[in-house]
Amino acid sequence: MQYSKFEKKTLSHTPNAWALLPLAVFLLSYLVVSILAGDFYKMPITVAFVISSIVAIAISKGGKLNNRIEQFCRGAANSNIMLMVLIFILAGAFAQTAKAMGAVDATVNLAMSILPGNLLAAGIFIAACFISISVGTSVGTIVALAPVAVGIAGKTGMPDALMLGVVVSGAMFGDNLSFISDTTIVATRTQGCKMSDKFKVNIRIALPIAIITGLIYIFMGSEVREAYIPSSIEWGKVVPYLVVLITAICGMHVMLVLFIGIILSGIVGLITGSFDVWGWNAAMGSGITNMGELIIVTLLAGGMLEMIRYNGGIDWIIQKLTSHIHSSKGAEISIAGLVGFANLCTANNTIALIMAGPIAKDIADKFNVDPRRSASTLDIFSCFVQGIIPYGAQLLMASGLGNTSPIEIMQYLYYPYLLGAGALLAIFAGYPRKYTN
Repeated sequence: MQYSKFEKKTLSHTPNAWALLPLAVFLLSYLVVSILAGDFYKMPITVAFVISSIVAIAISKGGKLNNRIEQFCRGAANSNIMLMVLIFILAGAFAQTAKAMGAVDATVNLAMSILPGNLLAAGIFIAACFISISVGTSVGTIVALAPVAVGIAGKTGMPDALMLGVVVSGAMFGDNLSFISDTTIVATRTQGCKMSDKFKVNIRIALPIAIITGLIYIFMGSEVREAYIPSSIEWGKVVPYLVVLITAICGMHVMLVLFIGIILSGIVGLITGSFDVWGWNAAMGSGITNMGELIIVTLLAGGMLEMIRYNGGIDWIIQKLTSHIHSSKGAEISIAGLVGFANLCTANNTIALIMAGPIAKDIADKFNVDPRRSASTLDIFSCFVQGIIPYGAQLLMASGLGNTSPIEIMQYLYYPYLLGAGALLAIFAGYPRKYTN
């Protein structure tokens, strides 16, 4: 979040560890309760944020209750937060419209049709990469591809866990890079850089890792007994995804990209008879409603983090994180550790980015880290952690669809493991040097 010099002078306090109490309350009410319940989705994250927000307002030094509530609302209504909310609304409408129109199935068939039958593990990985970077959601990619992957495993004799690991790996590729992924949106907005610029840094690290991962899956899945034969390709239904991908890469504003995607998906759906006008409206409405929890959490997190900042909590974290840092490389490592820890605690990489993003921005500014690098570091390490935790939505979804233990799938998650290792090497080596100050 950006503040003027006047705001920083009048609305902030000296570093204070007690200001972090709302964050501790959130971790206790969400993480500890979930561990005790044995289910990380037993405790709604919205409830945990409401509790922590109440604590944040109660302990604030902002004077009367009305003043403290007003301060909380200023944080929730920050321009960056509101822009993210608008983007989430459009992203939900596009994703659901495209799904109702049949674009997911068409994209799966297209990706599978252009691949040799004896390279199915690598083929599924490439399909998952393409779909996830087009639709911007790892969970949606897993839902679309996991049943296909398990069916292929049954026909070819490959382990179910291997094929599910392939799907999760490819899904995390797009979650990290897609222009309409909520992680990309949050990472770039909090660091103040363009999505296309963050993509240029990110792709230089992620693409070589994806190629290495694909080679590993070629080696592991090249021997099959029977090739998978995809259904016929409906080319028209692939067009909206391709247009969204191309316009986003060209640097068009994400809201305009999503609006174009919604219109194209609706027109194709009407032409092909996938739905009528009311069906299109229902799909958009359903997609927007599905983003409700994320929007609520975004607003509450923005307000809570503003109260923590106002009372000196963020200054205290930065002071401790940077006390032994003397270079931009050390700052990048601290940013990676910050978002990774937040992700372990929340099991949600978007929420982790919302919480860690403003702190990372202050660290990056202090140590002259290019915003494109800090945004890339945030997104990469949040996706790295999210892709390997057995209680995250991605592995739970894959294991549920494949009747396989998340722990069993973890041994085949080559892409997230290599991505984390590769990103660390990139930090130490100052790669890519073009974006190193």
